[in-house]
Formats: sequence, C-alpha cells, structure tokens
Amino acid sequence: MKKLLPIFILFSFALSACGLPGSTAKPTAVSVPTAIPETITTNPTLAAQSGKTGSERTSAGDGMVQVFVPGGKFQMGGFDGDAQKDEHPAHAVTLSPFWIDKLEVTNGMFQLCVQAGACQPPRELKSESRANYYANKEFADYPVIYVSWKDATNYCQWAGRRLPTEAEWEYAARGNADYRRFPWGDQSPDNSLANYDYQSRDTSRVGSFPKGASPFGALDMAGNVWEWVADYFNAEYYNQTGEQNPTGPNGKDGGQKGIRGGSWADGFKEIRVSNRGFAQSPDLTADSKSAAYLGDANSRTGFRCAADGK
Repeated sequence: MKKLLPIFILFSFALSACGLPGSTAKPTAVSVPTAIPETITTNPTLAAQSGKTGSERTSAGDGMVQVFVPGGKFQMGGFDGDAQKDEHPAHAVTLSPFWIDKLEVTNGMFQLCVQAGACQPPRELKSESRANYYANKEFADYPVIYVSWKDATNYCQWAGRRLPTEAEWEYAARGNADYRRFPWGDQSPDNSLANYDYQSRDTSRVGSFPKGASPFGALDMAGNVWEWVADYFNAEYYNQTGEQNPTGPNGKDGGQKGIRGGSWADGFKEIRVSNRGFAQSPDLTADSKSAAYLGDANSRTGFRCAADGK
C-alpha cells in the first residue's frame, strides 16, 4: 500500500481523565530480546569517530535504546521484481554516521512527552481491535499510533533527537553488505520475523521479532507500524537525489511526507526495505478545524527517531 487513507476525526481529551502516569514518571528502557547484528562492511574512518557498528546507548529523556549506524555507502532503491516505479532508479548513497532508535516509540514513552507539555495526545486512544490502548498500562510497550508527522517531529525534538531521513531509514534497515529485500535478508517473511499481513490483526509489543533484526540490530523495521521519516515524498525523487546525505525533495505544509516499513495490515511487498509510502503532513496554515490542518494519523502509523553520530 502506497498511500494511507486520511483520518479526519479530531480528537481531544483532558489528561486527567486518562489515568496517565503522574509528572514524576521516570523513563525506563524497554527490555527486549537481544538482536545480534551480523557482520557488515563499514567505513573504518567514520566508524572510529562515533563508535562501533551495532553499539547501543540509552536516551536519558525517554529510555529509548539506540543503535549506532556507521557512515558509509549503500545501494538505495528496489532491485527485485516487486519494486515499483518510485523505487527506481536504484542508486548509490553515502551517509554520515548516525544513531537510530532500536524500537518504535511506545505509548509509555510518548506519555512522557505529553506530560512534559511538548506533545499532544494521539488523535485516538484506541487501536484497531482494542478500545483502550494508549492509556492502558498493558500496552505501554506497544507502538504509539494515531500520531501525525508533526506529532512525531515534536516528540523527537523533545527527546533530543529527530526523525530519520528516508535514506537513513533504508540504510538502517538494509545495511550495505548486499541488496536484501527485508531487514533480515531475502528469506520470505513469516510470523517469526515480522508482524504483517493481518496475522495479528493489530500492533504487537515492540521488539517481539528479534529474528527479524536489521544488520545493525534495529527491530521492527518491517511490519508492526509504518514509520514517519523526515523527507517530503516525491515519486520521481530518485531521478534527482544527491549522493551525499540526501534529505528529500522540497515541499510545503500539508505536503506528502514519507512513511516506511509497512504495518501489521500490509503484505510482504509493502514490508520490503525499499518500499516507499506516503501520507499527508499537517497544514498549519489551514483552518484549525479542517482535515488539512490535522494531517493524516491512523492505527497503522507510528515512528522512531534518529540522531547524528557522535
């Protein structure tokens, strides 16, 4: 699925009615199965500047574990028979070192940002099959959903990070050792590797598929929820993209923003590492009660953050 259907329902509520944790809540790192990164080709000079491939650190702001991605060159785009036009042409991209969240941002983490006054609550508190999801402690370690591109951006800024570029996202999912179709390689997906194709009919706890880890140790980069990226989306952008740290085409408020990774509701073609999706970003110049002002947010889209390599 390339385009996510917009949801036009404006939702607001008082935090005191949600039973959210108090302002004294402390961020706690999510405990997940250990994913052991495979050996990949790296640029020794750049890697030495920031750390070792697959090394981890924990954010003081929200408890998120991040994995280190060394700078280097990789082939971006589609190489297989399922690649669509907007995945072509495949092209070489060189990136500086960066960190990327090991997991998708969770409900519990997002609540910390709401409590701090830097984020608005998700547009809906439910998930696809659960009436009480966001504020339910049972799902604190599940990905936050019903968040717009602006919501994701606000969170990452609050946490001292940023949204990954589309190129960074694909590099973190694919690595640079081969032309793999999925984060784990070319093996066809199954329910031990990813939450996809309505097998769970809803989101799953982050980190539930360690066998599906990317070469750098990032989890859930195929399925579970689509993930917002920083770039505006243009189906023809690969014909004009720069080779060094590309940041996407020009755009304006309300334009299409990229989403990556597919979701629990998408088939194997959509969860390939090169597949590109898009959804509408909020247009803050529009009427505050309009759908355009809100932008897209739904039960299949969340996000993870990134940070420059240090």
